[in-house]
Amino acid sequence: MSAILSADDLNDFISPGVACIKPVESLPQKSTKDTENPYEVTTEDKVQPETLPTAQISLTDCLACSGCVTSAEAVLISLQSHAEVLNTLDAHPEIPLAQERHGTALADGDSGEGKIFVASVSPQVRAGLAATYGLSEKEAGHMIDQFLRGPQGLRSGGKHGSGFTWVVDTNVMREAVLVLTADELSESIAEGAPTTDQSEHALPKRPILSSACPGWICYAEKTHPFILPHLSRLKSPQALSGTFLKTILSKSLGVPPSRIWHLAVMPCFDKKLEASREELTDVSWQPADVQNETEPPQPVRDVDCVITTRELLSLAASRGLSLPSLPLHPLSPTHTPAFPLKSLDPFISSKRSSAEQSLETGTSGGYLYHVLKTFQARNPGSEILTNRGRNADVVEYVLNSQEGQPILKAARYYGFRNIQNLVRKLKPSRSSRMPGAKPVAAGRRQPISRNATSGGSGSDYAYVEVMACPGGCTNGGGQIRVEDAREASASSAMAGAAEDGVASKPSPHEQRAWLARVDEAYFSMESDAESEPDHQPHQLSISEKEAQIHESLRCWSEYMDLPLSKLVYTTYRKVESDVGKDQTAANDTTKVVELAGKIGGGW
Repeated sequence: MSAILSADDLNDFISPGVACIKPVESLPQKSTKDTENPYEVTTEDKVQPETLPTAQISLTDCLACSGCVTSAEAVLISLQSHAEVLNTLDAHPEIPLAQERHGTALADGDSGEGKIFVASVSPQVRAGLAATYGLSEKEAGHMIDQFLRGPQGLRSGGKHGSGFTWVVDTNVMREAVLVLTADELSESIAEGAPTTDQSEHALPKRPILSSACPGWICYAEKTHPFILPHLSRLKSPQALSGTFLKTILSKSLGVPPSRIWHLAVMPCFDKKLEASREELTDVSWQPADVQNETEPPQPVRDVDCVITTRELLSLAASRGLSLPSLPLHPLSPTHTPAFPLKSLDPFISSKRSSAEQSLETGTSGGYLYHVLKTFQARNPGSEILTNRGRNADVVEYVLNSQEGQPILKAARYYGFRNIQNLVRKLKPSRSSRMPGAKPVAAGRRQPISRNATSGGSGSDYAYVEVMACPGGCTNGGGQIRVEDAREASASSAMAGAAEDGVASKPSPHEQRAWLARVDEAYFSMESDAESEPDHQPHQLSISEKEAQIHESLRCWSEYMDLPLSKLVYTTYRKVESDVGKDQTAANDTTKVVELAGKIGGGW
């Protein structure tokens, strides 16, 4: 969620639950064998000790609880952490691969216990490391690549010397999600009235709310289910990266998804919860003949493990490696195998990534910015008007035609305090119990701003970009903090310790300055192609970018022989807490007898 919502401080807007609500299933009664004598007296020395299985609570169970979102972060750190990465690398050797004319293929020598290790890295993570070590965002990317894939990184130690074969930039999948977001909104507007279809891939109601932030999704599912029809159907870049990598590698290399291990490096603890969702497994995209097997295999998650920026530092420290000492240049081609499917190699390659990261796009992917720019390109002469809300994390936009008529109204809401205001405006009216009375508004529907040109009421927005963290994703709860940077950085400017050698607690001013430094690194991103001296940059138009991405998505869909909707869409569900509710079955005879004894002295 945000930097304040971490395991160190669990006192936030969601009260931690007083009890785990996972239902306790009663064990079946032990069957009496026919050979046993019912009249025999059994002594203690004849009773065999009964070993009961240890109770376990998975991350998926945590998703079913509406009372301990933040308390679960302590569990997440232990279950999805840098220790799990090291244990997995030490437990499984890499599946040998060979470079062939048509691309990468399996080589001889597979023991059957190996795995293919792949990773996806968020741009906010690179920005955090760049600010910590005084590097450019591009150099931070090379540092991560050298650490995960290079000979001086993880491969230099461990039982098998295992490392990651492919490390992809989530910006690539983010570009695909941006294009699909604009398509989704266009379809919604073309449909006119909000659809009432409740099928799996029905169009969301307007305003469409972004769904890339897992903290926001958990909040909506557990506290405001009336928001669910408004959520975008699209997967987040993290989830889409996992689906893309596991589908393509599994089919092209002929290995099951369970032998492909995907690590995501993210700025947010809540991304661990997202990776644990039942909807984001191979069950959602496996062919029907696999799902109809008599004993289908256990679901395989598209993202096996998520670690944060701070945990990346812990991962390096656990192997005795220093990130700043690693080379800050790209790996040689011998360490960079081609993607197995050549037609999609340009799509997944970071060199083609041209995602724009600027002050206008924001620090969370630029979903709203892309929507506005796309509709502006479709309406020549139109103008985008910006209207600030009560604070910097609420911004409203109006796209006006050349004649000054509003074409599209949208907004950006960051931070839970602002999100609660948005939810209140979207809450449906409740019917009055008085005969003939009009419906009573559930919340205030006054616009946030006094500007008459702003929509502001929430219901007249077409699209809203919603993120749980104030300031956006660069301020994620898993990002490197000021005190972490003081310890990790050799820069005297960040060493800010007190004269007695004891590190002082950072002041609010220092925290704001640090976040501004991370934002500066994030906005300084440049693609590899732009940095080449002989490269003649050609600024692609929005329509040209859309055409490229649509073609790549079409190739992916055709190669997998699956409709694109099964690959890029997901679903949400209302989560109800069972805390305080009776878990006893409705037909429990004991309960019936007790009730009968209280009514009229019995039957």
